[in-house]
Amino acid sequence: MEIKKWAFVTSAGRVGDRIKSDLPQIAVTGKSNVGKSSFINYLTNDSKLARTSKEPGRTRLINYFLINEEFFLTDLPGYGFARVSFAEKQKWGELIDDYMNNESALLHVFFLLDLRHDPTADDLVMYNYLFQRGIPFTVIATKADKLSRSAVGVRVRCLATALKIGCDNIIPVSSTAKTGKDKVLFQIEQILQNAVSDEDEAESE
Repeated sequence: MEIKKWAFVTSAGRVGDRIKSDLPQIAVTGKSNVGKSSFINYLTNDSKLARTSKEPGRTRLINYFLINEEFFLTDLPGYGFARVSFAEKQKWGELIDDYMNNESALLHVFFLLDLRHDPTADDLVMYNYLFQRGIPFTVIATKADKLSRSAVGVRVRCLATALKIGCDNIIPVSSTAKTGKDKVLFQIEQILQNAVSDEDEAESE
Protein backbone atom coordinates (compact mmCIF):
# COMPACT_ATOMS: atom_id res chain seq x y z
CA MET A 1 0.00 0.00 0.00
CA GLU A 2 1.03 3.58 -0.66
CA ILE A 3 -0.52 6.51 1.17
CA LYS A 4 -1.11 9.24 -1.42
CA LYS A 5 -3.81 11.37 0.19
CA TRP A 6 -4.51 12.29 3.78
CA ALA A 7 -6.49 14.88 5.68
CA PHE A 8 -7.64 15.68 9.19
CA VAL A 9 -11.43 15.53 9.13
CA THR A 10 -12.82 16.16 12.60
CA SER A 11 -12.53 15.51 16.33
CA ALA A 12 -14.97 13.98 18.81
CA GLY A 13 -14.86 15.16 22.40
CA ARG A 14 -17.99 13.60 23.83
CA VAL A 15 -19.54 10.16 23.98
CA GLY A 16 -21.76 9.65 20.94
CA ASP A 17 -19.95 12.24 18.80
CA ARG A 18 -18.26 9.63 16.63
CA ILE A 19 -18.03 10.41 12.93
CA LYS A 20 -20.90 9.12 10.79
CA SER A 21 -19.32 7.23 7.91
CA ASP A 22 -19.38 3.77 6.37
CA LEU A 23 -15.66 3.87 5.63
CA PRO A 24 -13.57 1.37 7.62
CA GLN A 25 -11.52 2.56 10.56
CA ILE A 26 -8.20 1.53 12.05
CA ALA A 27 -7.71 2.96 15.52
CA VAL A 28 -4.43 4.04 17.10
CA THR A 29 -4.22 3.67 20.88
CA GLY A 30 -1.50 3.82 23.53
CA LYS A 31 -0.41 5.59 26.66
CA SER A 32 0.38 9.29 26.68
CA ASN A 33 3.72 10.16 25.09
CA VAL A 34 4.18 6.75 23.43
CA GLY A 35 4.34 8.45 20.03
CA LYS A 36 0.86 8.11 18.48
CA SER A 37 0.97 11.46 16.67
CA SER A 38 4.52 10.86 15.44
CA PHE A 39 3.44 7.43 14.18
CA ILE A 40 0.54 8.90 12.18
CA ASN A 41 2.76 11.65 10.77
CA TYR A 42 5.39 9.08 9.81
CA LEU A 43 2.88 6.93 7.91
CA THR A 44 1.61 9.92 5.93
CA ASN A 45 4.96 11.71 5.46
CA ASP A 46 3.34 14.81 6.92
CA SER A 47 5.05 16.08 10.06
CA LYS A 48 2.23 18.52 10.77
CA LEU A 49 -0.81 16.29 10.29
CA ALA A 50 -1.20 15.13 13.89
CA ARG A 51 -0.06 17.61 16.51
CA THR A 52 2.93 16.34 18.47
CA SER A 53 4.19 17.55 21.82
CA LYS A 54 6.84 16.66 24.37
CA GLU A 55 4.15 17.19 26.99
CA PRO A 56 2.16 13.95 27.60
CA GLY A 57 -1.62 14.06 27.37
CA ARG A 58 -1.82 16.20 24.26
CA THR A 59 -4.44 14.05 22.54
CA ARG A 60 -7.63 14.50 24.55
CA LEU A 61 -10.10 13.94 21.73
CA ILE A 62 -10.80 11.27 19.16
CA ASN A 63 -9.16 12.61 15.98
CA TYR A 64 -10.14 11.29 12.55
CA PHE A 65 -7.69 11.25 9.65
CA LEU A 66 -8.99 10.24 6.21
CA ILE A 67 -6.42 8.20 4.29
CA ASN A 68 -6.58 7.78 0.49
CA GLU A 69 -10.30 8.58 0.76
CA GLU A 70 -10.53 4.88 1.61
CA PHE A 71 -10.35 4.54 5.40
CA PHE A 72 -9.85 6.46 8.62
CA LEU A 73 -6.91 6.33 10.97
CA THR A 74 -8.59 7.15 14.26
CA ASP A 75 -6.33 8.60 16.94
CA LEU A 76 -7.73 7.82 20.40
CA PRO A 77 -6.93 9.80 23.58
CA GLY A 78 -3.74 8.68 25.31
CA TYR A 79 -4.18 6.95 28.64
CA GLY A 80 -2.08 6.79 31.80
CA PHE A 81 -1.23 10.51 32.08
CA ALA A 82 -0.92 11.23 35.79
CA ARG A 83 -1.16 15.02 35.81
CA VAL A 84 -4.84 15.35 35.01
CA SER A 85 -7.88 15.16 37.25
CA PHE A 86 -9.77 11.95 37.87
CA ALA A 87 -12.75 13.47 36.06
CA GLU A 88 -10.62 14.13 32.97
CA LYS A 89 -9.22 10.59 33.01
CA GLN A 90 -12.75 9.23 33.35
CA LYS A 91 -13.88 11.32 30.38
CA TRP A 92 -11.06 9.95 28.21
CA GLY A 93 -11.87 6.41 29.35
CA GLU A 94 -15.54 6.84 28.49
CA LEU A 95 -14.64 8.16 25.02
CA ILE A 96 -12.41 5.17 24.33
CA ASP A 97 -14.93 2.68 25.73
CA ASP A 98 -17.78 4.15 23.70
CA TYR A 99 -15.68 4.03 20.55
CA MET A 100 -14.41 0.48 21.03
CA ASN A 101 -17.83 -0.91 21.92
CA ASN A 102 -20.03 0.96 19.47
CA GLU A 103 -18.03 1.79 16.35
CA SER A 104 -19.19 -0.78 13.82
CA ALA A 105 -16.65 0.43 11.23
CA LEU A 106 -13.68 -0.44 13.46
CA LEU A 107 -11.62 -3.17 11.78
CA HIS A 108 -8.39 -3.21 13.74
CA VAL A 109 -6.39 -1.46 16.44
CA PHE A 110 -2.75 -0.43 16.30
CA PHE A 111 -1.74 -0.77 19.95
CA LEU A 112 1.37 1.34 20.56
CA LEU A 113 3.90 0.35 23.21
CA ASP A 114 7.34 1.77 23.99
CA LEU A 115 9.74 -0.93 22.79
CA ARG A 116 12.27 -0.05 25.50
CA HIS A 117 10.01 -0.90 28.42
CA ASP A 118 7.74 -3.66 29.65
CA PRO A 119 4.00 -2.93 29.39
CA THR A 120 2.72 -0.69 32.18
CA ALA A 121 -0.31 -1.53 34.30
CA ASP A 122 -2.37 0.77 32.06
CA ASP A 123 -1.02 -0.97 28.95
CA LEU A 124 -2.11 -4.33 30.36
CA VAL A 125 -5.58 -2.95 31.06
CA MET A 126 -5.84 -1.94 27.38
CA TYR A 127 -4.44 -5.29 26.23
CA ASN A 128 -6.99 -7.19 28.31
CA TYR A 129 -9.74 -4.89 27.05
CA LEU A 130 -8.89 -5.66 23.41
CA PHE A 131 -8.41 -9.37 24.07
CA GLN A 132 -11.63 -9.84 26.04
CA ARG A 133 -13.70 -8.03 23.42
CA GLY A 134 -12.11 -9.91 20.57
CA ILE A 135 -10.91 -6.75 18.82
CA PRO A 136 -8.11 -7.57 16.35
CA PHE A 137 -4.92 -5.65 17.08
CA THR A 138 -1.27 -5.33 16.17
CA VAL A 139 1.36 -4.10 18.59
CA ILE A 140 3.37 -1.19 17.21
CA ALA A 141 6.59 -1.00 19.23
CA THR A 142 7.72 2.63 19.05
CA LYS A 143 11.09 4.33 19.66
CA ALA A 144 13.05 1.48 18.05
CA ASP A 145 15.81 3.96 17.14
CA LYS A 146 16.73 4.18 20.84
CA LEU A 147 18.04 0.59 20.75
CA SER A 148 20.62 -1.35 18.77
CA ARG A 149 19.38 -3.79 16.13
CA SER A 150 20.15 -6.79 18.34
CA ALA A 151 18.43 -5.16 21.32
CA VAL A 152 15.33 -4.55 19.21
CA GLY A 153 14.97 -8.29 18.63
CA VAL A 154 15.42 -9.01 22.32
CA ARG A 155 12.81 -6.45 23.32
CA VAL A 156 10.31 -7.73 20.75
CA ARG A 157 10.61 -11.20 22.25
CA CYS A 158 10.18 -9.75 25.76
CA LEU A 159 7.01 -7.92 24.76
CA ALA A 160 5.68 -11.03 23.01
CA THR A 161 6.25 -13.07 26.17
CA ALA A 162 4.67 -10.44 28.42
CA LEU A 163 1.56 -10.22 26.24
CA LYS A 164 1.47 -13.91 25.28
CA ILE A 165 1.38 -13.14 21.57
CA GLY A 166 3.60 -14.07 18.65
CA CYS A 167 6.57 -11.92 17.68
CA ASP A 168 4.97 -11.57 14.22
CA ASN A 169 2.19 -9.56 15.85
CA ILE A 170 4.69 -6.88 16.92
CA ILE A 171 6.09 -4.33 14.47
CA PRO A 172 9.04 -2.23 15.71
CA VAL A 173 8.95 1.27 14.23
CA SER A 174 10.87 4.51 14.45
CA SER A 175 9.70 7.77 12.94
CA THR A 176 13.21 9.12 13.56
CA ALA A 177 15.19 6.29 11.92
CA LYS A 178 12.43 5.72 9.34
CA THR A 179 12.03 2.01 10.02
CA GLY A 180 9.02 -0.30 10.14
CA LYS A 181 6.77 1.73 7.87
CA ASP A 182 6.63 -0.80 5.02
CA LYS A 183 5.46 -3.53 7.40
CA VAL A 184 2.75 -1.29 8.85
CA LEU A 185 1.50 -0.32 5.38
CA PHE A 186 1.44 -3.98 4.34
CA GLN A 187 -0.57 -4.77 7.46
CA ILE A 188 -3.06 -2.02 6.62
CA GLU A 189 -3.41 -3.40 3.10
CA GLN A 190 -4.13 -6.87 4.47
CA ILE A 191 -6.68 -5.53 6.97
CA LEU A 192 -8.60 -3.69 4.25
CA GLN A 193 -8.46 -6.60 1.80
CA ASN A 194 -9.69 -9.05 4.41
CA ALA A 195 -12.59 -6.74 5.24
CA VAL A 196 -13.64 -6.64 1.58
CA SER A 197 -13.38 -10.44 1.33
CA ASP A 198 -15.52 -10.83 4.45
CA GLU A 199 -18.16 -8.50 3.00
CA ASP A 200 -18.23 -10.36 -0.30
CA GLU A 201 -18.56 -13.67 1.51
CA ALA A 202 -21.39 -12.35 3.68
CA GLU A 203 -23.28 -11.06 0.61
CA SER A 204 -22.96 -14.40 -1.18
CA GLU A 205 -24.47 -16.37 1.69
